[in-house]
Amino acid sequence: MKKFLFVIAALVASVAMADAQNLKFGYVNYNEIIMLMPETDSARTNLSVAQKDADEIYQGMVEEYNIKLEQYQQKVGSWTPAVRESKERELAEMQQRINDYTSSIQMELNQMQQNLMAPIVQKAVEAVGRISKAQGLALVFDTTTLLYFDPAQGTDITKELKAELGIPEDKVVTNNMGQQM
Repeated sequence: MKKFLFVIAALVASVAMADAQNLKFGYVNYNEIIMLMPETDSARTNLSVAQKDADEIYQGMVEEYNIKLEQYQQKVGSWTPAVRESKERELAEMQQRINDYTSSIQMELNQMQQNLMAPIVQKAVEAVGRISKAQGLALVFDTTTLLYFDPAQGTDITKELKAELGIPEDKVVTNNMGQQM
């Protein structure tokens, strides 16, 4: 009986290995695709405008605080203890408002980024799925998360994915200095 089970197990394993050898794999630099999508440019612009607005408000708060601090430092010697205490409390409250604003705006900007990027990521995932099915690929790997892969053993779907997502073939990711990454 043991011999029979061993033969069955070996037979199942060999069939599974034969099927695994027929699997087709694809690969793409997923992060690069996301960065190149036209929708990502729009999201970046919206986020940049919101960041600029937030920075202007922050700078106004800091300027107001610095003016009050300078006035405090110039006049502290002539104030009564009650006035001094009131001004110190006012400065502390302003500082707290600045800290609260910084924390809340950062959370809002992070949430905005997530909300803007979610449909973009979903669109890319769906495009990968359509291309993979059309090409009969069993798995598609993101090249940025692999320690090693042999490009000859898989199919690069970058060109098809760019076409599917409306990314010009010649568009590349660049750094802040305009250099190709």
